[in-house]
Amino acid sequence: MTNQLFKNGVLPFVVDAYNQSVYDSKIVFSTQDIGTAKLVFQLRKDGVPLPLSAVDGKLVLSFNTGSKNVRNITLVDKVEGIAEYILDNDEIKQYGKVQASLNLYYRNGQALSVHEFTFEIQRNLIDQDIAPAAEFYIDDFQTLKTEIERKAAELEADIKKRTDDMQGKIDTVTQELQEQLDRMKEKLDDLEALETKQGAQDKVDKALAAAKKYTDDHAADQKIHVTADKQKSWDAKETTSGAQAKVNEHANNLTIHVTEVEKDKWNAGQLAKITMDNGKVFYRGSAEVTDYNTITQTGMYLIYNSGVNGPPSFNLVFLLVMSYGNTLAQIAYESSKGKQAYFRFRKSDSETWTAWERHLTASDLDVAWQKPTLQPGWKQYAPADGSIHTVRFSKDASGVVEIKGAVYGGVLGLDTPVFTLPVGYRPMQSEYFPGIASSIGTPGVPQIHRTFIGTDGRVCIQSSSNTSNPVEFLSFGFRFRTR
Repeated sequence: MTNQLFKNGVLPFVVDAYNQSVYDSKIVFSTQDIGTAKLVFQLRKDGVPLPLSAVDGKLVLSFNTGSKNVRNITLVDKVEGIAEYILDNDEIKQYGKVQASLNLYYRNGQALSVHEFTFEIQRNLIDQDIAPAAEFYIDDFQTLKTEIERKAAELEADIKKRTDDMQGKIDTVTQELQEQLDRMKEKLDDLEALETKQGAQDKVDKALAAAKKYTDDHAADQKIHVTADKQKSWDAKETTSGAQAKVNEHANNLTIHVTEVEKDKWNAGQLAKITMDNGKVFYRGSAEVTDYNTITQTGMYLIYNSGVNGPPSFNLVFLLVMSYGNTLAQIAYESSKGKQAYFRFRKSDSETWTAWERHLTASDLDVAWQKPTLQPGWKQYAPADGSIHTVRFSKDASGVVEIKGAVYGGVLGLDTPVFTLPVGYRPMQSEYFPGIASSIGTPGVPQIHRTFIGTDGRVCIQSSSNTSNPVEFLSFGFRFRTR
């Protein structure tokens, strides 16, 4: 949508402990500001914009009606520390004084309360009959509810499919057993009809040959079912007693269902499981506190609690354990966002664990650029051709600081820094770097300058080879380690 109109309520917040009292913003909206009431947050810390990379912002709104909403804010400019929130149609109708709190949650586990403040919503004359209803609504809960409903539907469908499959198998086995029972009854009826010993012998031999072939072909469990009446009938017939003895002898010699080769194969098989029977990882739920030092069996696990002796910067972990004797390795993957991974080893003494070491990922290479505050006399260089030479600095996950950009107009020397780097962005020892200087006044002769960076964060241009125009153009483009 284009040409949108907003009433902007601007809130310039300085993130410091001494600025944490409740701030009366004097901002007033109307109940008719539907879709146009916007709160704009300008966040600064230590005199510079507060970077908003790798952060989630939450706005808590408490209304006179008793409603309380927790909303996600929109990060408009992460480098300049600017965010905003537009009140929805239900919120703008809840007139009266509104108490609010802005909170930031960093993905490295840190969180901070930026400010508590108040603003007012006045009831418009056209809205005299508004009767707002109290409600509690949290964006994250709606997301969680939707995910739970989706997983419940998938689980229900999976249970139905498994139930249908099992019923089909039961029906098939029942039919096969019934057919076997019918054939056995037919054979017993033949035996009962024998009148001579030789006739009984012929029929028994034929029945035994058929039974052995059936057993070998199907490798199924067979049981000879003989009722009490059948037993008495056999005992009473001289011609069938010999047949019973041969049946018993043959049954004793059969290896039913399992061959010796299969037994040897099972005995040599893997005895330990690395997952559950259904193929899913071993689960440690939120009701327990898992000690990572006790998980020493080779396998795959999901640790869904904070636990102890785990990775330093996250919980909810997919854990891979590889063990050989007393030595083992644990590899932990963040299960919720999947952006961090750690590993460690237990030494051969079965007691000593190495510290968790983090694997750097592609997302760790992303950096947040910051603009320093230039000291008096120094100015941002902006060439006529429109090239970008913005002075800025950043630090990556390995502690390497990079400085870029170009300035002009200041005084050279160690007593007149161009700007000062904040704590955490300063070198381990004083550093010197060469840079490109302007060639104005010395055509055809390349010029350089010498930059000094102190452990106190001072960035100074000590000297320039261009004696005609020493501060017309001085560029930065270097890196150094902070640890």
